[in-house]
Amino acid sequence: MEYNQGYMPGEVVYVIIRNPHVQGVANVQEAAVVADPNHAGDLALFLYDTYYPLTEEVAVYRSEQEAEFAYQSVFGDSEEADFHG
Repeated sequence: MEYNQGYMPGEVVYVIIRNPHVQGVANVQEAAVVADPNHAGDLALFLYDTYYPLTEEVAVYRSEQEAEFAYQSVFGDSEEADFHG
């Protein structure tokens, strides 16, 4: 399923990633938009040496500031939150 919303391979974007090992901890992480090596014609996010499908289910932000604002809106300013990736 192709979903690109105008993203181009090589573009740097930001996503909010939850820590799967620590409940309630998330951070803003930089990711690269790349051609999906598993699905020709689709795009993927390359993050932590792993390809993630770029789908409408992933909240992608074009700037770190935009991602940080969204993070604050969802998670607030908790001392326990790991804010930056």
